[in-house]
Amino acid sequence: MKNKFYGIQDVPPINEAVPLSFQHVFAMFGATILVPLLTGLDPAVTLFTSGLGTLIFHLMTKGKVPAYLGSSFAFIAPIIAATKAYGVRGAFTGMIAAGLVYVAVFIIISLTGIDWIERILPSVVVGPVVMIIGLSLAPTAIQEAQKDLPTALVTAALVIIFSMFGKGFMKVIPILLGTIGGYIFAIFRGLVDFSPVLKASWIAVPKFSFLVGHSPVLAWGAVTLIAPLALVAIIEDLGHVLVIGNIVDKDLIKDPGFHRVMLGNGLATSIAALFGGPPSTTYGENIGVLAMTKVYSSRVIEGAAVIAILLSFIQKIGALIQVIPQAVMGGVTIILFGMIAAAGIRTLVENKVDFSDSRNLIIASVILTLGVGGIKIGLGNFVFEGVGPATLAGIILNLVLPKIKLTKPKGEKSKVKDDSVITQA
Repeated sequence: MKNKFYGIQDVPPINEAVPLSFQHVFAMFGATILVPLLTGLDPAVTLFTSGLGTLIFHLMTKGKVPAYLGSSFAFIAPIIAATKAYGVRGAFTGMIAAGLVYVAVFIIISLTGIDWIERILPSVVVGPVVMIIGLSLAPTAIQEAQKDLPTALVTAALVIIFSMFGKGFMKVIPILLGTIGGYIFAIFRGLVDFSPVLKASWIAVPKFSFLVGHSPVLAWGAVTLIAPLALVAIIEDLGHVLVIGNIVDKDLIKDPGFHRVMLGNGLATSIAALFGGPPSTTYGENIGVLAMTKVYSSRVIEGAAVIAILLSFIQKIGALIQVIPQAVMGGVTIILFGMIAAAGIRTLVENKVDFSDSRNLIIASVILTLGVGGIKIGLGNFVFEGVGPATLAGIILNLVLPKIKLTKPKGEKSKVKDDSVITQA
């Protein structure tokens, strides 16, 4: 088996592409559907806008960033608050404005270039940030797994078995096979309620906002509630792009450029709001699939987007996926989120970050503690939480802490390590 079964630009044959794409659908489905359930939006519309947003994102990034865009959790609280205060139509205006914040950042980066991004994000910052993206999601995986621990453990075991010992094509769809196996196990344990499947229609048009009289209306209060959260999501997006770049071994900040990521995500978010869906963001669950399977094909992700769009109309199949027990997805995400954290460790190891240098040690320590601890900084309606403030703290420390010259005993050769300078005595 080759290290990279399929590269970013590779196009798998249809008989392999479909199950590979379904694997990504299973990975993103639960979290994507949860956001509309919490905010009162329509799940079918959300599924549609996640697929449409992903296709828009891939168009803007020239298919060079294999990411899936699902519902953003960062916007849940402000959407609920804005809906209560200004109605759902006003909330949609705030979501459109959030997308325009992304577009504004795209314009700024297009004018200023990306060199400044690389200067403020050396390996000693990137590695810990990537780690906390995975570790900060770990409680969610455990909470889901503990809904029924035997089911979660069986699912995780199946994923591991197919990943380690699977032959041929089975080796690159361990998430799909593990999820199906865990689903069957859960059915025998009586954990699956099929009543939503029986009630769902086979074919139905999603309740798009413009079809049900919920088109956006201008509400400045909703804009001030929702739009600032785009700044938090942007920092998280930066972390996700760094993770994907690490996994696929490409500098995606340079090519296609972080500005294109911003444009793609911004347009996806604003267009989603026009249809009645929540803001979009790159999904850690799908990044974990990339890390585990080494199938990096953007065409596979785009296939998942098309499947999501179709499922938004074929509601009975969508319901069949929706009733997968949380414990099954908990077993899957235990591995996927750990894969993301491991990618951060890989960044530190491959770039030979020297932790005998107290400067590097301090930067990494602060990032890990703030990120894993889930620090929250509230400024009125603006809440900065977890990965965002941890990343910002790492960037600031990297800029203000001096690079100390360390003296080696006479006769030893001088060595230069990442973020530290060692000179000969």
